Amino acid sequence: MRAVGVRERNGRPEILQARRPEPGEGEVLVRVVAAGLNPLDWKIAEGMLESLVPYDFPLVMGADFAGTVESCGAEAYRFTPGEQVFGHVVSEPVGGGTYAEYVVVNEAGSIARAPTSIPLTTAAGAPTAGMTALGIMDSAALRSYESVLIIGAAGGVGTFLTQLASARGLRVIAATHGHDQARMGAFGAASAVDVRTTELAAAVREEYPGGVDALVDLGSTSAEEFARNTALVRDGGVAVSTLDAASLDALHGRRIEGINYHLAASAELLERLGEEIDSGPLTVPIEVEVPLDEAPGAVARNRAGGARGKTVLLT
Repeated sequence: MRAVGVRERNGRPEILQARRPEPGEGEVLVRVVAAGLNPLDWKIAEGMLESLVPYDFPLVMGADFAGTVESCGAEAYRFTPGEQVFGHVVSEPVGGGTYAEYVVVNEAGSIARAPTSIPLTTAAGAPTAGMTALGIMDSAALRSYESVLIIGAAGGVGTFLTQLASARGLRVIAATHGHDQARMGAFGAASAVDVRTTELAAAVREEYPGGVDALVDLGSTSAEEFARNTALVRDGGVAVSTLDAASLDALHGRRIEGINYHLAASAELLERLGEEIDSGPLTVPIEVEVPLDEAPGAVARNRAGGARGKTVLLT
């Protein structure tokens, strides 16, 4: 089967010919219609998980998918052939990814029936970013606050989070790199700050002199940068990092709850995401759809940054 991956750690993504997988006990074989592209994909290919699980090369990249159940292995009863599904999978050993025509998934893992209100090609862009946004909403108990500053709001997770927070009554300040108020307003943001042309702290302080209730920082990689952003949070608020930049001890003195959030993907979270999509207010922000053969270039563009929403790869 056609696939896209790397032949070695830190290798350049390329088109591969891989063996079509077969489902084992408790597994289903999915004919992939589309695969969602995430920064997680190239980070894993660079070796992000090497200390935790073994790697198998050549490594087929990708974690998100949407498609049709092709067949079921022994003792697999949750799905039937022909059902449309979407999900998130990181195989063990790492290497059986979703940038391929077929993928095998444990039926007890992060796989669920696909939302019925959108095409499978759109659903493929939802699992990782959508579940991350839902998980942040849960972990930070954002429903108890009134205002939230989202840094990196124009990316995949940011656009999902902006919509979820707005739908739950929060006033969202969207910090972006070059994205306008009209686009972010369509996702529910009350205001948008282009940090390339406007000083973020001044813009936030003008609107919230005492600080915002909550910060979700999707972009800061250093503790110093994250700490500067937490100065915009009122005492007693909450500050979330998705890149392990939150120093919990440093925030404790201001009674700010610091959270380093990591996605715990699950079928239950994925099913909730599907319900959010089918209920109407949550849209999947697809930026571009590209053929699988063009995936190496799409990965390179994703690494360069500046994405507006999601890229999906069509098999």
